[in-house]
Amino acid sequence: MPSLFDLEHKRLRKEIQERKAKLVLIQLPEGLKQYGPMLATTVAKAGAIPILSADSCYGACDLATAEAKRLGADLLVHYGHTEMSTHPSISVLHIEAKAKGSIKNVTKKALPHLETWREIGLVTTIQHVHMLDEARDVLLNVGKTVKIGDAGQLDYAGQVTGCNYSNAKVVSMEVEAFLFIGGGKFHALGVALATTKPTVVSDPYEKRAFIIEDEAAAMLKRRWARIHETKQAKKIGILIGLKTGQKRLDQALKMKKLSENAGKQVTLFALKEITPEALMQFPAVEAFINTACPRLSLDDAKNFRRPLLTPNEMLVVLGELKWGELCAKGWFES
Repeated sequence: MPSLFDLEHKRLRKEIQERKAKLVLIQLPEGLKQYGPMLATTVAKAGAIPILSADSCYGACDLATAEAKRLGADLLVHYGHTEMSTHPSISVLHIEAKAKGSIKNVTKKALPHLETWREIGLVTTIQHVHMLDEARDVLLNVGKTVKIGDAGQLDYAGQVTGCNYSNAKVVSMEVEAFLFIGGGKFHALGVALATTKPTVVSDPYEKRAFIIEDEAAAMLKRRWARIHETKQAKKIGILIGLKTGQKRLDQALKMKKLSENAGKQVTLFALKEITPEALMQFPAVEAFINTACPRLSLDDAKNFRRPLLTPNEMLVVLGELKWGELCAKGWFES
């Protein structure tokens, strides 16, 4: 099966042999899981036993280190994300899986949507950061001014992740709109929410471009409705994620104290997978505060019967933050 991404088979074999790994756990995000059997073959040819993780994987914060240790793996190979933190308890190899091909044509498709604005911020995910110069050239050739932010929090200039939009925010006052290069709407919506600027998507996988202004406005309305609903709630659940990079106990305890001071009855919940089915087991809880991945509160909120707020949204409920301040501060920063 030809791959749309550089899976670095040669590097993978070399790393396995140099580390003398005998049992390797391979972890892939949803879009790369189809290449799992092919990668398993590469691992086997390097002299190790490959095991594919079939569990969900939402980002670099979701490393399967505990699973690798339980299996007795010598090496965890994590595809599709840059490293967030070190894990000395087990050897981890990050392979970014950069996209192949060109984004010139799909960037050109965004130009009609960007016609109103001259100063453009350019952002993308790890899969396309190496192509940002190509996209910038397309914009410069039609007279646009282009800004690619680097706030120093991520590995690459212009890179955004599901919970970090610092590279967009650092240039948001210098641009009129943003162009996001990548698949889907989630990261682009994150850019729009974090910067309050119009955001256009150039999707290299679907080979189309579109603006998400209406979706961003609709999401803001839904978030305000959930905040208002939570103001009436008496019984609150605060969720503590158990995934490697999502455990924010200090933040959960802070939210518990603030909520109780406001007269709320609070229960702390710890869970690895935050799903509607898991929360439905606690029908007495009227609203939940999610201190784990913000994507659950924003992108997946429609799947939950009860409000699932981010900590900053809960600060609005408690009167610690105004709605306008939330829009300026963002949904993602603690």
